[in-house]
Amino acid sequence: MARHVIAPVDELPPGTRKFLEIDGRPIAVFNIKGEYFGLMNRCPHQGAALCEGPLIGLAQSKEPGEIEYTKLGEIIRCPWHGWEFDIRTGQSYCDPRRFRVKAYPAHVEPGASVVKGPYVAETVTVKVESDYVVVEL
Repeated sequence: MARHVIAPVDELPPGTRKFLEIDGRPIAVFNIKGEYFGLMNRCPHQGAALCEGPLIGLAQSKEPGEIEYTKLGEIIRCPWHGWEFDIRTGQSYCDPRRFRVKAYPAHVEPGASVVKGPYVAETVTVKVESDYVVVEL
């Protein structure tokens, strides 16, 4: 799996998302309470830009009349038809056996490891002759 540097950490504070395209794929990267998750930005139901929907939680019930609200901010709801997916896993909560969104691992690396070389700089000779700049390649 190829590695792609997305942004400095301070450009993606907790509670935000960044939209990008990698190798022709629409991807969104989320920062949920300091953890990073990548998700395909396409709903498998009818192709909507899934990651433009609201981040919500999951309402669960063990018995009638008792509701527990969990996974606050970890569930994405499709803006077209309301299908819901777990940002951590891509699991559908509408039809988990048939539908899933591709989830991509995302993590933070120290800046030194991201910019580490070796890099080779190309050099060219430049001379000024009769008021013209000439570059020799």
